[in-house]
Formats: sequence, C-alpha cells, structure tokens
Amino acid sequence: LVSLLSLATATTEYKQWIPNTNFETTSNWDKGRVPCASDTVRFEKNKVVSVFVRSPHVLAGMYLPLNGEFVLASGAGFAASDGSWDPGCDSGGTVRFFDTEQHAWFDPSLWQAMSPGRERELSRHLFSVDEERVPCQYDDVIFKPETSFWVDINSSQQVIHLRSISLMGQELSSPEAWAEYLRSPSALMQFHGNGTLQVTGSGCPDKSGCACGNMLDSHRICTALLKASQGQCPVPACQSPLQPIGHCCRVCGAIVNLDFTPDFELQKYRDRLVQTLLSQPRYSGVQMAISKVHQVQTLLGVLSRGSAPLIQIVLIDDGEGPHTGTAAEQLAADIMEDIAHHGEALGISYGKVEVATGSTFTGQVGSHTLSRTTAGIVMGLLFSLLFLGGIFFLYRKGKLRLPTLHIPHPWDRAEDPSSPEPAGDKGFNNPMFNVEPPSSYSRDEMLQEMVPEDLQVFYINPLYDEGKTD
Repeated sequence: LVSLLSLATATTEYKQWIPNTNFETTSNWDKGRVPCASDTVRFEKNKVVSVFVRSPHVLAGMYLPLNGEFVLASGAGFAASDGSWDPGCDSGGTVRFFDTEQHAWFDPSLWQAMSPGRERELSRHLFSVDEERVPCQYDDVIFKPETSFWVDINSSQQVIHLRSISLMGQELSSPEAWAEYLRSPSALMQFHGNGTLQVTGSGCPDKSGCACGNMLDSHRICTALLKASQGQCPVPACQSPLQPIGHCCRVCGAIVNLDFTPDFELQKYRDRLVQTLLSQPRYSGVQMAISKVHQVQTLLGVLSRGSAPLIQIVLIDDGEGPHTGTAAEQLAADIMEDIAHHGEALGISYGKVEVATGSTFTGQVGSHTLSRTTAGIVMGLLFSLLFLGGIFFLYRKGKLRLPTLHIPHPWDRAEDPSSPEPAGDKGFNNPMFNVEPPSSYSRDEMLQEMVPEDLQVFYINPLYDEGKTD
C-alpha cells in the first residue's frame, strides 16, 4: 500500500472498496455474529462467492456453494465439532451467509476516498460530487489486504478505465499484469457483470485536470445512492437550489464555474483556495468540491453544439434554516474577487457564480468576463447576418435564383376576367351598348344599323314644362 501511495500524481485519487466477504465479518451473517461450534453454516448453492478466512473455526456442519472459493490465511482452516459444549456459543442452529450480489461498483456508499500524507489534512475541507465518489478513469482502486469481495461491474461503458488496482496486498498497475490476474480463478469469483475493468497505468496527462468519465453511468450511481429513500432527494432548505454537474440532488450554497487558459493548474489552484480562503475560521463549516466537468453547450439556448470543459467549484456549508448557504455565498464572493485581481496570472479567463441560500436566490452574483449567454446571442446574430449576406451576394452575382412570390392585390382581383361576378350585383343590360360592331363595317353603316330610321330620342325638362305655373 505504501508503494502505491508513493506513485501519487497531482490529479490522482485513491478509492478504497468498503464491503468484504470475509468469514470473520459479522455483518456477512444473518444472525449478526460469526458462526461457532454449535452452528451449521449454509452458503446458497447457486451463489458464486469468494471467502477469505483469517483464523481457524470449529463448526457443527457446513453447506458449500456449487461454485466458490475459500482463501485461507496462514493457520486458518475448519474443523468439525465433537459435540462438546462451547461456553462462547449458544444452543446453535443454522447461520446463513448473506447475499453479497447487491454490492455494485457504481454505488458511492461502498467507496471511501483515501488521502495520503498532506492530502489527508486538506480532505477535511473537500468533498466530491456523486459521480466522482466512485473510481474515475485516472484513479487508483484499493481492495484491503487480506480481504475477499464480490463486485457487480455492470456498466453502460464498454470499458471502465482505471490507473491501477491493488488487491490482496499486490499492486497491478500495467495492462499486462491486470490481464494476467483476470485469467485467475479468483478474478472470476470477485468481478461479475457485463463491464470490463481496464488498468492503464497512466495518470491524468492534463495539468488543468481531467473529467471523471462516469457520466454514462450517472443513472446507476444515483439509483444506488437514493435506493434507501425510494429514489427521492432530500428537500433542500433554500427556495431555488442549484444542480451541480455530476451530482444527483440539488444543493444550497454556491457554484462557481471557471473557463481557463493553458496556464491553469487545477491542483495548484485547489491548494490556493484551501490555504488562503477555506482555512479561515469563518469558513470552518464550508466544504468545497472542485473538478473539471463537461457542460452541454447550446446555440441561443436551443440547438446543441456539443460540450465544453470547465472548472466547477461547488460550495456547501453547515448552516441551518435562513442561514443555509450564506457562508458558502460569502466564500464564492471572495473567490470572484480573487479572480478579478489574479485571474489572468492563475490562468482563469472567465468566472461566473450562482448562489442559493435559505433566504435569497441570485442567479449570477458576478462575472469576470462577458456573460456566456450574451456571447451566445451575439454569435447567433452574427451568424444570421453572415448567412443572409451570403445569400444576397450570390443573388447579385447571378449564381442564385430566388423563386418569385406573387401576392394578389384587390385591384388584381377586380381586373381578373376569370373572377366570378358577385352574386349581389344587380345590374341591367343597356341595349345601346350591347352591340358588337363588326370590324368590316364603315362608321356610317354601323350607325345606320344601330339607330332605326323612325327612332326619335327626346326627354322632358321639367324646368320648361309649359303646364307648370309659378
């Protein structure tokens, strides 16, 4: 174990598996105690199990599984009871070995973060979002020496990458060493499921940090974590809680998101925050989670355009009632002030903070550069203008023909000879204008035909009516 910890890199973490299938572990037995001389031990015959035995045991009897193994420490073993009374054992009975098949790799409650040396002191100020509580792709995994275990490694990932695995006191940090172990009978008893563990021997190559890589199994992580509460998150004390990336439930406190340059160093910046801010007495109740995550990017809040890496800082505190999150909010403000003065030297190009406390909620307390949303809107408008300008340029050059759109107008409809005559038009035929003159007639002949010889045309003017008197 010491040799494993000595290989620590700036971004490597150690995750230790908690449960075991040891014979001497009381929680592995249905009676809550280790079997004694008057007991009969029963293992389920269809369960595959590996059991480490640390010491010798005397039993009345034992039913073994069809497929399993006992790993015996030096001096360990089993003997049959001769029926003599054992003062340390009750009247006896059947003691059953618990079903261990509920132990899933992606259950955060089954892992413990291990911190070597100075990291142990810093860890009191730090926590991890739920996706990072199980081993990440560049982490070292530790199974305690002299323990056996059963792990369900069902996964939505084709391969679960790790830096190294240490088990039975042996460190496996190369792909070849791990491949050789997987061919052993013990590996078949210990790891079950459709997932494939792959040891790479490589730490995170980026000084700005590496994403954990457990996003595809986030639903497994949250299901396992919230199983005891029927899948329900606890109700936060603040009105509008925040949702950190990689975390199952919303929290009260603050989230600071940072964009960074190639000069940014995650480990160096984390130490700076712990030493200069979190170590202050007024922030003794605040904890911080800091890591690189991937945030989904959208165009104008609608169209997805992939994801972008950022540094996420999640701050929570132990405040209660209306004071929930207030200390975290103040720390977030101090972080933003520090960025305003030293951000460029630290390799930070942008900072944004959101807070949610027991009494107020502020979507954005401050920013170090232009708002991400505003930048997205500006880029969207520029893209639209360029697109329309390109179409106009091609049209003017004659390389693009646009279809003609004819919009009928009222006057077009009045002149349209095919338009039906409105039903309400009550006109009359004028015989004087109902004659179509043949084009071959002369003007005089046409007039003679149109007007009969005996036709007299006159009208009476009432102003000259002779019979009317004043």
